Amino acid sequence: MKKYWRTGEPCVWGTGAALAVTLLIAATLIVVVMVNGLGVFWPAAIEKLELKDGSALLGELTQRETVHEGEEFRRQYKVGNRDLYGLDFRWVDEADILAVSQPSDALLLEREEYGNFYGFLNRFEDGGAGGDMLGALRNSHAEVMAEKALVRGMNEEISRLSYQLDRLRRNLLKAEYQGLGPDHPKILEIKRNQAILQDDFSHLVARQNQAAADMRARKAIFADVNGREREIALADIVAIYGPNQMSLVEKAGVYLHRLKELFVGEPRESNTEGGLFPAIFGTIMLIFIMSLFSFPLGVIAAIYLREYAKEGMIVRLVRIAVNNLAGIPSIVYGIFGLGFFIYGVGSSIDQMFFPETLPTPTFGTGGILWASLTLALLTVPVVIVSTEEALGAIPREIREGSLALGSTKFQTLMRILLPMASPGIMTGLILSMARAAGEVAPLMITGVVKLAPSLPIDGNFPFLHLDRKFMHLGFHIFDIGFQSPNVEAAKPMVFVTTLLLVLIVLTMSSVAIYLRNRMKKRYTFSTF
Repeated sequence: MKKYWRTGEPCVWGTGAALAVTLLIAATLIVVVMVNGLGVFWPAAIEKLELKDGSALLGELTQRETVHEGEEFRRQYKVGNRDLYGLDFRWVDEADILAVSQPSDALLLEREEYGNFYGFLNRFEDGGAGGDMLGALRNSHAEVMAEKALVRGMNEEISRLSYQLDRLRRNLLKAEYQGLGPDHPKILEIKRNQAILQDDFSHLVARQNQAAADMRARKAIFADVNGREREIALADIVAIYGPNQMSLVEKAGVYLHRLKELFVGEPRESNTEGGLFPAIFGTIMLIFIMSLFSFPLGVIAAIYLREYAKEGMIVRLVRIAVNNLAGIPSIVYGIFGLGFFIYGVGSSIDQMFFPETLPTPTFGTGGILWASLTLALLTVPVVIVSTEEALGAIPREIREGSLALGSTKFQTLMRILLPMASPGIMTGLILSMARAAGEVAPLMITGVVKLAPSLPIDGNFPFLHLDRKFMHLGFHIFDIGFQSPNVEAAKPMVFVTTLLLVLIVLTMSSVAIYLRNRMKKRYTFSTF
């Protein structure tokens, strides 16, 4: 038995068991998130309940649980119609249910606001007397959606004109700040261009408002299960479904369409409905910009500490400080980013390059640049430690052999040491990206917002706007999970957003791991 313990076999089995448990926990987490998140996009059947009190209920069954020590059950239904009922969900005891049916004419309307509407089509003037009102409604809704796409297309031109007007306003402020008089040719030229753009802007906004008003004039009358009528403009309806009439293939098509909207659509209903494209884009861009700063800085610092700095008290203190920085709470980095980057560097940039706009800040406020730099400081200790360990693992004989053959220290570093250490350096990058993707506290102070009106990248010069605020999947989870006024409606979106964040981290980490393995095969194995 002593020999068995001395061989280390129990430690091997314990390590394997711990790894298996870790993988099982991770897989369970992903499965739970997928089941609770992705299932909500499937068009479930709409049930009609007749209750003992004489009322009726119409909605989708979301869950069933026991009450009174398991002797009775109750059901939760998503009834929607928030403009009529005030709440999206309702619990019903099974003892109070007289009958359950699935009406074939029950409709589900996804709306821009007030949540889903569950009910029946009562009247639609464009449908014609005795005609197929539902078919006419779908055709008219498709026409309205096409018109709505054109109206939204005007937003791009309006955004461009608005951006140009803002640039002219800044140029005018700059000219006045420089002391130019109102009759100066430069100021007169700016005002002339402003008048032209303002005229184009006003005409375009008027056209858009008129088109929107024409669209909203087309309405239909719907009724809930108890006969309460509601007039709804077709422009406010995102989609019209009749789940009880759909085949399995049709439901699968609706499911894929909803998933597509999740990836490319804009959020609505206080971020509890719609898509997550701005948050996905902001998360990926944040990680990318952060890596551009933290990776080179961490590698250079580690190279200096390992290869060039002489061992002594100062170097030991620096290493201790780097190790301690990795354990500082992230909110502390957020406070530092707010004080140093935003109030310090950002305000100095405004005073040097944008004095005419003060006290309105340009860079002296939260933005994706300052958030990225804050996360870069947060993750650079990880890169430094991993790079130092990778360089330290290279045998000393390799360095000495390279120097003995006439290579300089810099040539040895660039052509031998860094290629051999690249797998370990990539490990540091993987860990830093994974940590940065999940951090939320520093971002809340340095630039993340609930809803960003525009992306940091667009078609307006200079195309990359690092001063803009942005959305982030981690903050999106916090916002809808803990600050949403409609917790039950937000719960599926919390799981979906969590799944997307995990997938982004796994995808970016997998790419980095693939590159690391290729470097390992090319530089490490072929060296010996």
